[in-house]
Amino acid sequence: MSATARSEDAPAAGEIAARLREAGFVRLVGAATGDALAASGVLARALADRDRPFQVSVADLPADTERSTDADLTVAVGRSDPVADCSVPGTAEPASETAFAVARELGADPDAALALAGCVADGREPAGAVAEAAEAAGIERRPGVAIPTTDLVDGLAHSTLVHGPFSGDSEAVAAALAAAGFVVGDPEASDPRLDATGLDEQAHRRAASLVALRSVGEDSVPPRGGHAVERALRPFVGGPFETVGGYADVLDAVARERPGTGVALALGHDVGEAALDAWRAHARRAHDAVADATTGRYDGLFVARAETDAAPVATLAWLVHAFRSPEPVTLAVTDGAAAAVADDRTLESVLSTAAAGVDGHAAATGTTGRARFDVETGAFITAFREAL
Repeated sequence: MSATARSEDAPAAGEIAARLREAGFVRLVGAATGDALAASGVLARALADRDRPFQVSVADLPADTERSTDADLTVAVGRSDPVADCSVPGTAEPASETAFAVARELGADPDAALALAGCVADGREPAGAVAEAAEAAGIERRPGVAIPTTDLVDGLAHSTLVHGPFSGDSEAVAAALAAAGFVVGDPEASDPRLDATGLDEQAHRRAASLVALRSVGEDSVPPRGGHAVERALRPFVGGPFETVGGYADVLDAVARERPGTGVALALGHDVGEAALDAWRAHARRAHDAVADATTGRYDGLFVARAETDAAPVATLAWLVHAFRSPEPVTLAVTDGAAAAVADDRTLESVLSTAAAGVDGHAAATGTTGRARFDVETGAFITAFREAL
């Protein structure tokens, strides 16, 4: 991860806070990402502290947003939306970092673990006020792996922070841990377990080494995989789950898999078990999609076609880009939907041009984006290649 400084055109926290103070009813519309969901939660909790009515929703694309609510102020979170009154786009800095500053401007004491999880989900190194607040709250890094559960087998099998030979398969995780010298409950059992809370620092380091080697040790893994796997290592400890990185992973999953549960989680409600169930289901489908995808390589573009329209394309795109793609841009497609990830190229123009060419819809924030269309996947791939 790398730190990113605020640019001059980043949203000013004071200006956004002033508009929130003046609004009688606020509508927060988040993108379907962990960062946007966390940022929406930070803002919503600050509004609740001021007894200000609000509504929170999550949508894959701005076109999916229900706009009938009679709100005084509509705030797009995690992306820009020309129809919204203002946006917390998450471009110059994670949306959660901006939301944290806005909440403080409103006089709230925002949840450092939630904001930190949003920053981790975004993929950039937490910095500034969020990092300082986390440190003040006693949230520190420890050796090991970022998982949301106390069971290391469950955590590694369902993590979408990494992809390796064991991903999506609890028995494969248990076998790998046993081969590395860990004492695991019967690896042949349907639910082998390893309590991570009982591990010492040396054991946590061994687990981290295992994950790193299994995820990025093969020659076929692109160099960016070594950077990507860092999100899963040396996790911050704090918040409602076992680690903050695990919290981030759950936020990303529920934003895409079960948005209603995601909103409840971000608001601080007791939905942890439901969120973990959604996270597990999402991870299984994502890792299956990576394993089964039909891939194609073009000049500057790597395409992964999912075998089922149930594949979570945004997570598929990120995993393939981080751990499989030899090209600087990756496109994941399924029937009617696509997601793209790039190394260092903004994708808003590319995706909007490609979607417009097939009468579809698209949205992008920086180097990631999504599209929906009603043509054959091959037609959209062609449109994307031409726009690229």
